[in-house]
Amino acid sequence: MLHNVLAEFLGTGLMIVFGVGVHCDEVLKSSKYRGSGHLFAITTWGFGISVVLMIFGGVCLNPAMALAQAILGMIPWSCFLPYAFAEMAGAFVGALICYVMYADQFKASEKEVDPIAVRNIFSTNPPIRDLPRNYFVEAFATTVFLSAILAIAKNYESWLPLGVGILVWAVGMGFGGTTGFAMNQARDLGPRLAYQLLPIGNKADNDWKYGLLVPGTAPFVGAVCAALFCRYFLGM
Repeated sequence: MLHNVLAEFLGTGLMIVFGVGVHCDEVLKSSKYRGSGHLFAITTWGFGISVVLMIFGGVCLNPAMALAQAILGMIPWSCFLPYAFAEMAGAFVGALICYVMYADQFKASEKEVDPIAVRNIFSTNPPIRDLPRNYFVEAFATTVFLSAILAIAKNYESWLPLGVGILVWAVGMGFGGTTGFAMNQARDLGPRLAYQLLPIGNKADNDWKYGLLVPGTAPFVGAVCAALFCRYFLGM
């Protein structure tokens, strides 16, 4: 159990270093890759998750995935909360590491970059706030995402790291424009908390109402739907 919990912590932290790091690259003043665009960011997320899976194996990296696996009997229910807490803590620490790496760029951006854009380095937020639709998007995207990961793991296990990376790329490109495709409480809430606590100047409101409601709970709805689909349609 301890080894698995540590793998969830380290793996999620590394995922966030890739993901939040690429948003720092794309948004902050004096980054070499500023303005590279969403394709650059989504590709880095996908490749980064592939690397994490190559290092740590079949880790969840996501409380919603841990819930789906517990429902399916793939992990004991006793693992769910330890995994979820480890993933949240890993995401928080990963975001702190990104701040340390890009502290000079954050400082240079205080009066030069829209504070909403700086906040969105850390967390997902919809360009059009429509909570019922945002909630549906996140729940649906999570259902597709987790179902596909479980299917890849079942049918193409040796391709899991690359397959999940391609999946992240496809989901990000297909579904990401409305909410930023969190699909993972740790990915959103861990870095959102880091943004709240870090000494970043000219901060925007952290929008906890959206964070706790949509990326905070919709992925669990998607996890239940994915588990039911995998059990009763895919026969897992």
